[in-house]
Amino acid sequence: MKINWGTGIGLAFVAFISFIMYFIVNMNVQDKYDHDLVTDSYYEQELQYQSEIDKQRNAQKLAENISVTQTDLGVEVVFPKTLNVSNIKGKVFLYRPSNKQLDFEIPISLSNHTLLIPDKRLLDGRWNLTVDWSYDKETYLYKKELDY
Repeated sequence: MKINWGTGIGLAFVAFISFIMYFIVNMNVQDKYDHDLVTDSYYEQELQYQSEIDKQRNAQKLAENISVTQTDLGVEVVFPKTLNVSNIKGKVFLYRPSNKQLDFEIPISLSNHTLLIPDKRLLDGRWNLTVDWSYDKETYLYKKELDY
């Protein structure tokens, strides 16, 4: 049987479409290719973005900002020494880009200027740390990427 150029082009199209469909089905079926959004309420949070910018500017105006250090016990979040710890309120959120189930949030409860995030809660890899806090009716935001 002789294959002319029209049949060859047709076979090439069918082979290419089959190749693409294989990858589309493969990506939709396998769990290892499943990627989640950062948050389920993405659009609502996007509308609040200006307040986030204002909080970050407030944090930059501080004489001393939050510092984050990694220790053997975990991650220490150190608040400015000039502030009274009883007036500091807020939360610390750790976001794991590779796995939504590992995300967690810790309320800020201080007896001294240091908040410890225990080592047992953190797996090796990249984390996005967000500290959303307030002091005397002024709101602040601190963000940092960690490689633990």
